[in-house]
Amino acid sequence: MLTGTGGSRDSSCRKVNRAIILHCFLFFSLSRFPIFSFSSFCILHSMASIVKAILDWLRSLFWKEEMELTLVGLQNSGKTTLVNVIASGQFTEDMIPTVGFNMRKVTKGNVTMKLWDIGGQPRFRSMWERYCRGVNAIVFVIDAADHGKLDQARAELWSLLEKPQLANIPVLVLGNKNDLDEALTVDQLIEAMNLQAITSREVACYSISAKNQVNIDLTLKWLIKHSSSSSSASAGATSSLLL
Repeated sequence: MLTGTGGSRDSSCRKVNRAIILHCFLFFSLSRFPIFSFSSFCILHSMASIVKAILDWLRSLFWKEEMELTLVGLQNSGKTTLVNVIASGQFTEDMIPTVGFNMRKVTKGNVTMKLWDIGGQPRFRSMWERYCRGVNAIVFVIDAADHGKLDQARAELWSLLEKPQLANIPVLVLGNKNDLDEALTVDQLIEAMNLQAITSREVACYSISAKNQVNIDLTLKWLIKHSSSSSSASAGATSSLLL
């Protein structure tokens, strides 16, 4: 069953605790000093927001996280293009097919992502499992407009997920090229890949366009959520995001 995903329990508790402390402080101030008006309350709330923003900024200077991601999928699905868009924000029309693998480090905020881009040609698919071991998340990229390769893509995805050493690793399935009219929708892609049958790990499915940068920001948010601290808290969970 596909359900909504959740973040780190510890992180959520800390946010709730901060919110409770802040509101208790504001309530005490208003009850202690009844001369405070609604405008004073707004000023206090704004000051608290500014202080929180400063603390978050200082925390980002000293607290860094690293994560590893492996991108796999059939050839011409747009894996290398996606990596370039994530890294530089620029789309390149003529991309040379990946021979073997490429590795690229990308920093987003306080998270540094090591992206393994593995070739999708048949002779390189035996490498997929090796490069997926121990990563924070597996990203399986599909050309959602190439209907003739969907069966092969599904077979390769399920073959990969059946590897014992990859158990519990979250999987993000990306239906790329949604800028094309013949591209499958998210619901169609879920059915074509039989994703609803995956119950042993967290799985998410997004419809994206690396060319037009559609849903790339949301894809990054999902990936960053699975950096070392949050992924350990949600290991083994089964959930899904659909966009």
